[in-house]
Amino acid sequence: MAPSLLEPPQPALRKIVHVDMDAFYASVEQRDAPELRGRPVVVAWKGKRSVVCAASYEARQFGVRSAMPAVTAERLCPHAIFVPPDFTRYKAVSRAVREIFQRHTDLIEPLSLDEAYLDVTINKTGLPTATKVAIAIRQQIRDELHLSASAGVAPNKFLAKIASDWRKPNGLFVIQPGDLATFLPPLPVGRIPGVGKVTEARMKQLGIHTVGDLQTFDLASLELHFGRYGSRLYSLARGIDHSPVTPDRPTKSISAEDTFETDIPLSQTDDLIRRLAEKVWNASRRETRIARTVVLKLKTREFNIHTRSHTPPRSPASLEELTQIALTLRDSVDLGPDRLFRLIGVGLSNFRNIEPPSVSLEARDRIE
Repeated sequence: MAPSLLEPPQPALRKIVHVDMDAFYASVEQRDAPELRGRPVVVAWKGKRSVVCAASYEARQFGVRSAMPAVTAERLCPHAIFVPPDFTRYKAVSRAVREIFQRHTDLIEPLSLDEAYLDVTINKTGLPTATKVAIAIRQQIRDELHLSASAGVAPNKFLAKIASDWRKPNGLFVIQPGDLATFLPPLPVGRIPGVGKVTEARMKQLGIHTVGDLQTFDLASLELHFGRYGSRLYSLARGIDHSPVTPDRPTKSISAEDTFETDIPLSQTDDLIRRLAEKVWNASRRETRIARTVVLKLKTREFNIHTRSHTPPRSPASLEELTQIALTLRDSVDLGPDRLFRLIGVGLSNFRNIEPPSVSLEARDRIE
């Protein structure tokens, strides 16, 4: 039977590869320092306020994880080797990985220094399948950079990201369109992007533990319980994700923050704010767009987060102007003179394209 002319056309299947470098920062450290290979490496500054940036798989066996307090990591793995992060080096390696990606496709959407989506529906090297592209990329990373990467291959971004994590480290997993009926239902709902601990707890109250459980709820019920995100859940539970790979996504914000060794009052933060503002200003100079909003972030010793923001009539035109706005935002915080803070951050957001200067009719007549 021919499809009705009123039916919307079905989007063509994409071939998406998600590449995720294995324990990236720690693996770079082990690659460059042979004495670290095979040993539990924790990339972090030592100290009670530091957090783990990355952990080698040897350290992960002891329960060490990224974003964990460094003191917790040290307690879990007392013989771990702590290495301070070197982001300049990690960024250089990330650029080298990106160059390998570009041999195969220009449709690359980086998520961070160590992972990216690639649309290889049409690839530059003429390889017949996305799986062969993923194999080639992983081999080139191994041969040229002496690092390992895991990859997931699937018809959309949602499934490709799940697949890349399926056989880590140093693994490759492929999800074919025909696999969805058997692959998705047993998955824990926590594997769905956006389902954090709070959402997962709400789901469990509704009897939703797996994607199969989620599939039993209709669209209206999911929107009732989860608002607009309910529509997204309905689609993902069925393996539907039409979002394209978007190369070079525009910057939404730039920020820098610092956690103090000891808690301090706001009156002692002038130099810290100036230093953070300088970092943010220098980073913003590499953008082709301008930011309209200045943001100040504060975290109290009780871990309460307070933010202040200001959007001036025009974008800050200098480091001095940015710094002054940040200091003014700091002065607007009134939590009492005895309140102590453990973290301060300065940021720029609300990026816009630079508007061309307007030309008056009289001036335009002279130009013409």
